[in-house]
Amino acid sequence: MTDARTEIPTGEQALERIAALRAPRLLRNLELSLMLFAIAVGVGAVILVDLGVRDRVGSELVPSGAALIIALLLLHVVIRRTAPDADPLIVPIATALNGIGIAQIHRIDLYYELTGWGATAIRQIVWTLLAVVIATVVLLVIRNHLVLLRYTYIFGLVAVVLLLLPMLPGIGKETFGARVWIEIGAFSFQPGEIAKIALAIFFAGYLMRNRDSLSFVGKKFAGIRFPRGRDLGPLLVFWLAAMSVLIFQRDLGTSLLYFGLFLVMLYLATGRTGWVVLGVGLFLAGGLIASQVFDYVNRRFQNWLDPFHDMHGVSYQLVQGLFGLANGGMTGTGLGQGFPQETPLAQSDYIIPSIGEELGMIGLFVVLALYLVLVARGMRIGFASTDDFGKLLAGGLAFLLAFQVFIVVGGVTRVIPLTGLTSPFLAAGGSSLISNWIIVALFLRMSNAVRSRPKMVIRS
Repeated sequence: MTDARTEIPTGEQALERIAALRAPRLLRNLELSLMLFAIAVGVGAVILVDLGVRDRVGSELVPSGAALIIALLLLHVVIRRTAPDADPLIVPIATALNGIGIAQIHRIDLYYELTGWGATAIRQIVWTLLAVVIATVVLLVIRNHLVLLRYTYIFGLVAVVLLLLPMLPGIGKETFGARVWIEIGAFSFQPGEIAKIALAIFFAGYLMRNRDSLSFVGKKFAGIRFPRGRDLGPLLVFWLAAMSVLIFQRDLGTSLLYFGLFLVMLYLATGRTGWVVLGVGLFLAGGLIASQVFDYVNRRFQNWLDPFHDMHGVSYQLVQGLFGLANGGMTGTGLGQGFPQETPLAQSDYIIPSIGEELGMIGLFVVLALYLVLVARGMRIGFASTDDFGKLLAGGLAFLLAFQVFIVVGGVTRVIPLTGLTSPFLAAGGSSLISNWIIVALFLRMSNAVRSRPKMVIRS
C-alpha cells in the first residue's frame, strides 16, 4: 500500500502544482508593471502641466515625488512578501488616480504661484507618502482580516468617538459652514474619514452576528417583508446618528454616506428590500424636514434646483464648475491650458470639473473607469470571500468608494444636491488620502486570503 505522503504525482498534477507556485510571482510582476505605468502617467501629467503653464519643467516636486515613488515600490515589496496572492490591479489604480490628482493640484498651484510648503501639491505628495506608509504598516500588522472581527464593538466605539471629536470645544474647527475638522496647533484632520472605515468594520461584525434575527422574521406588506419593531432599533439609531451629523456638523454628504453604508451592508447581510425601503424613506423624510428647518440645507436644495438664480453669489461655485465642464468639451483644453482656477476649491471639492475641463469628457471617463474597476475588484473580493465577515467588509468598503464618487460627481453635475465630500485619491486632503489607502491595504489583505491556497509539497 502506497503512503500518501510519498505518492508520485501524475503529469497533470505536477503541472497544476507548478502553476500554483508560479501564480503569485506572475501576479506581482503584473502589479509592478502596472505600477510603473501608473507612476509614469502621474509624472507625465505633471510635466505636461509645467509645459502648458510656464513652458518649462520645474523641479520643486522632484524631492517629495521621488520619496513617494520609493514608498510605493517598498509597498510593492511588502505585498510580495506578505500578500503574494493579492489582487494586482488595486495598487496601480490607486497610484494612477493619486498621480492625476497631484498633477491637477499642481496646475492650480502654478496659477497662484504657490511654492514650498505653501504649495498644495507638495503637501498632497507628503500626505500621500504618509498614507502609503500607513497602508504598508496595516499590511504588516494585520496578517488576517478575521482578526478585526474580534474587536467589532471597539471599532464601533472608536467610530462614535471620532464622529464626536469635531463637536468638542477647543479642537473642533468649522470650515465653509461644516464642523467636521479638528485642529490641534498647526495640525488639522478630518476624523470622519477614519470613522467610516471603523463603521464598516463594526457593521460587518455586528450584522454577521445578528443577521438571522434581521433576515427571517417580520411581516409582509405589498410583497415586501418588513422587519419587526424590535429589530428596527439599529436602523433608527443610525438614522438618528446620520441626522445628528447633518444637524450639528452641517455636513449633508457625510451623513448621507454613513447612512447609505449602513443600509447597503444591512441589505448585503439580510437580502431584504424592506430594510432599504424603510431606510431610504427615513432619510428622505429627515432630509426634507431639514431642508425646511435649516437654512444651509435649504440653500443647497435651492442651488440644486435653480443654480442660475444667484450665479454671482451662493451658486457661483456650482455654475463655474458647470461652465468649466462645458469649456472642456469632449477632448479638453489640455493640461495647463484651461481655467480651472476660476472655480472656488478647484483642487479639492471641485477637482472633477477641473479635470473635466482640461482633459475633457474622454479624460473624465478614463478617471471614472478607473474608479469603476477599483470598485468592481472590491466587490469581486467580497463575492469570492469564503467567510461572511470578509464578504460584508469588502462589499461595504467597495460601496464606500462607489457612493462617495457618485455623491461628488452627482453634486458637481447637478444630478443631486451639492455636498462637501471629496473625490477619493484625487482631491487635496490628507485625511481622505489616509483613509482610502487604508481601504487599499484591507482590499489587498482580503484578496490575498481569497486567492491563496495551501501549497502542496512533494515529500520523499
